[in-house]
Amino acid sequence: MNFRQFAFGLTFSFGIAWLAVVIVPFFKMRNPSPVSFQEGVDENAGIYHPKRTGRLANGYEVYAENGCYQCHTQVVRNTDAGNDLGRPDWGGLKLDADTGKDTRRESNVFDYSGLDFAPIGVTRLGPDLMNVGRRVPARIRAKADPDASAGEIDGQARDWFYRHLYNPRLSPELRDWSSCPSFSFLFEEREITGERSSEALDVDAGPGMEIVAGEKARALVSYLMSLKHDDPVPASMDFSPADQSGGDSEG
Repeated sequence: MNFRQFAFGLTFSFGIAWLAVVIVPFFKMRNPSPVSFQEGVDENAGIYHPKRTGRLANGYEVYAENGCYQCHTQVVRNTDAGNDLGRPDWGGLKLDADTGKDTRRESNVFDYSGLDFAPIGVTRLGPDLMNVGRRVPARIRAKADPDASAGEIDGQARDWFYRHLYNPRLSPELRDWSSCPSFSFLFEEREITGERSSEALDVDAGPGMEIVAGEKARALVSYLMSLKHDDPVPASMDFSPADQSGGDSEG
């Protein structure tokens, strides 16, 4: 074998892999064809349109620029690739308080349509965030006053996110094991003038001082609260229907 044959073979081998792994998926997923609900099979009718929950572009950018995707994924894997639907509330809610239904589902290409950067993530040093906007309020509701309103629950969920971003070790359930870095630089430490601000974090900032979320922290929390990908999809796209048996073990 001469050098020309070697170079051709090497280029061909890598070219085929690049074509199969990058080029073909890119053109298949850049403009996916619409998928219809099936009459008699699905509860909904017409064309499937992914739910949009008002995610803020600024929060999406803050998430990206701070490398949150390095430790958190945003993808509920197909069952043949992992038991994500068996992990509590990762793929949705096993019992949605609003609908009374099992809303868990896998991720699909439409969940990332219109995004310049699909934050599917690099590793799972931290939990998946595909439905963290559902998961955190649901866990707070389970411990809250049964008569608490949705607004009160969302307010407590936002407070939890702010405390977590400021210092993850402030949360009792994460204090001993969380490896998440502090994003305290997204917050402002300021002197209290008059009464303490209602937006101040419930943390000890020292005598006469308080901690409040900065603009980027507020945008990031709004983005995290918007992560709710549990809308029903056509049966033809749902490879692991919600009525299947699934465990509730933490991953």
